Amino acid sequence: MSVSAALDASKTASIIADFPILARKTSRGKRLVYLDSAATSQKPNPVIDTLVQYYREYNANVHRGVYEIASRATDAFELSRAKVADFIGARSDELIWTRNTTEAINLVSASWGAANIRSGDAILLSELEHHSNLVPWQLLAERTGAHLRFIPVDERGLLVLDDLDRLLDGVKLVAITHVSNTLGTIVPLDRIIARAHAAGAVVLVDGAQGAPHLAVDVKALDADFYAMSGHKMLAPTGIGALYGKRELLDAMPPFLAGGDMIRRVEYRHTTFNDVPWKFEAGTGNIADAIGYGVACDYLANLDMTWVREHERRLSDYAFQRLAELEPRGLAIYGPRNASLVSGAISFNFADIHAHDLASILDTEGVCVRAGHHCTMPLMDKMGWAATARASFYVYNDERDVDALIDALEKAAVIFKL
Repeated sequence: MSVSAALDASKTASIIADFPILARKTSRGKRLVYLDSAATSQKPNPVIDTLVQYYREYNANVHRGVYEIASRATDAFELSRAKVADFIGARSDELIWTRNTTEAINLVSASWGAANIRSGDAILLSELEHHSNLVPWQLLAERTGAHLRFIPVDERGLLVLDDLDRLLDGVKLVAITHVSNTLGTIVPLDRIIARAHAAGAVVLVDGAQGAPHLAVDVKALDADFYAMSGHKMLAPTGIGALYGKRELLDAMPPFLAGGDMIRRVEYRHTTFNDVPWKFEAGTGNIADAIGYGVACDYLANLDMTWVREHERRLSDYAFQRLAELEPRGLAIYGPRNASLVSGAISFNFADIHAHDLASILDTEGVCVRAGHHCTMPLMDKMGWAATARASFYVYNDERDVDALIDALEKAAVIFKL
């Protein structure tokens, strides 16, 4: 083992100890091998402790009370906003709390989209998109008379950009994933965003899979909007964030109406609050927002450069081990180069249905996703009814890959492959 690999192994071992769920056994007495972080990540002790501390010590609403625990809750809530914003290179007044990436994208569609997209306009997506970055734009196109275009994906799971300038002609908005949740493909945003802006388009990035795994700087990317989900990056469920360039956010109408997003209300007229509060109606998800900031602290302390390198090493090892089963019918989808993917590998094993395969792996304590992964159009294009997907994160190591291979070997025995 090289010195760098040994250091990586030592660091990963200390990380694993921070995640209490990984110490438990399954109902069959197996070690829990969690390979479904693309769906949701596990939570480290600092995040769990933060939630308990909030509810035990200073549970109160924010932006309202002047008493001690209310002030403490408000301070923690806004400090967390600053932490999450800083994690992606933004200012706190450019970051809006949402429930998740899906709500963030819907906010842009309902607010910016309704104000700016007209009949005959084009919206450019890619064939890799999650339903959450497809369906909102379908609905907007139906309401406005706009039409959708798609950057194609090739058989390797890579975007084909040869015709990008033609596709961008007349486009008002580009909505594109940072990392494919199904294939792990890292999208070359630097090439796409620059050319989109040159064509006069606004760019929204679905960062649900990008922010947890890559060092993100929204200013360097020059993204106009960047959407994220906390639960995929060690934070609790039910909390997400939308970054937007301030000039765009200022010009956008409110998404939801109610308390806290107002400055003054009269019976027949309302003056709205400043950004970001203009888009945050009602009582927010206070505890989980505070937990999101702690999760970003945890990842920042690990160093996102290390996170990326750790996952690259792990993906490379997984590709090598999975290839051992190819002679017996294992099919690996997407780019086979660990430098081109982040965190996820999709596969099928001979004629075993993906759901049956996932059920067999579960008997060995190995948790993988099975299905269309909310990318049904991509599945249809590729001719896959479903796939199994193993996705890695900071608390996974080579033992987990080996456990996956051992469980696949068991499936091969059961199905006589």
